[in-house]
Amino acid sequence: MEERNGFGVLGLALAFLGGAAAGAAVALLAAPASGEETRERLLELANAQKDKATRVPKALKSAYAQASTAAKDGFAETYRNTNGTT
Repeated sequence: MEERNGFGVLGLALAFLGGAAAGAAVALLAAPASGEETRERLLELANAQKDKATRVPKALKSAYAQASTAAKDGFAETYRNTNGTT
């Protein structure tokens, strides 16, 4: 059996989202603004990211279903072609 190394799709997506959120937070904290303005911007950013994060699992589930169907169809076609059946 083949051993898998590295991140899966979900791990990669979560790492990307986490990195984007951390980078945005650092940018906001490093920008010259009052504490109140910065807190408001961070709250708006957090709410926007929360909305995006709720859509990610649905998109991944759909992509997985499409990939699974394509893999099954490809396997079945290869099997038929190898065994001479139509």
